[in-house]
Amino acid sequence: MSEQPQCECPQRRDFLKEFSCVAVGASIGLVPVAAGVYSAMDPLRRKASGGEPVRVTTIEALPADGVPMKFAIIADKTDAWNKYPATPIGAIYLRKISEGKVMALSSVCPHAGCFVDYRKDAKDFFCPCHNSNFSSDGAIKSGVSPRAMDALDVEVRAGGEVWVKFQNFKAGHPQKLPVS
Repeated sequence: MSEQPQCECPQRRDFLKEFSCVAVGASIGLVPVAAGVYSAMDPLRRKASGGEPVRVTTIEALPADGVPMKFAIIADKTDAWNKYPATPIGAIYLRKISEGKVMALSSVCPHAGCFVDYRKDAKDFFCPCHNSNFSSDGAIKSGVSPRAMDALDVEVRAGGEVWVKFQNFKAGHPQKLPVS
């Protein structure tokens, strides 16, 4: 009589042991992976803060004759992962339109996003990128711009401080669409 070979097949218990080890190991490993993914994606889920009024100057610093003056906007800048305190984020033109009233215009041309300059001799704004002209109140005088210069919300607070709600708008559109 010949001897029957011993079966080296995995037993049911061995399978359950190995399966439970893999399941426990995978669940333990998934916790730090999930925490890492959550941390990496957290800045992308946050809403961008913006549109907060920024103190620009005082009303006394503006010429009484209504000539626009250019001012840099200095504010804290936050991107997805970093915060930069007191960083230049743009520029605006301010002009006194009456006692206690101020007008703010973005320094960016609504046509192609170039910076406009104020020309004192011509009393207008000029875009060097496409030769458009805007009057001192931001209205289109000539050129290809789809809209007037972008006006910004201004608040003159107690003590004569001028605060502006600075934001950028999409260039090339006939409507004033904020950049998100």
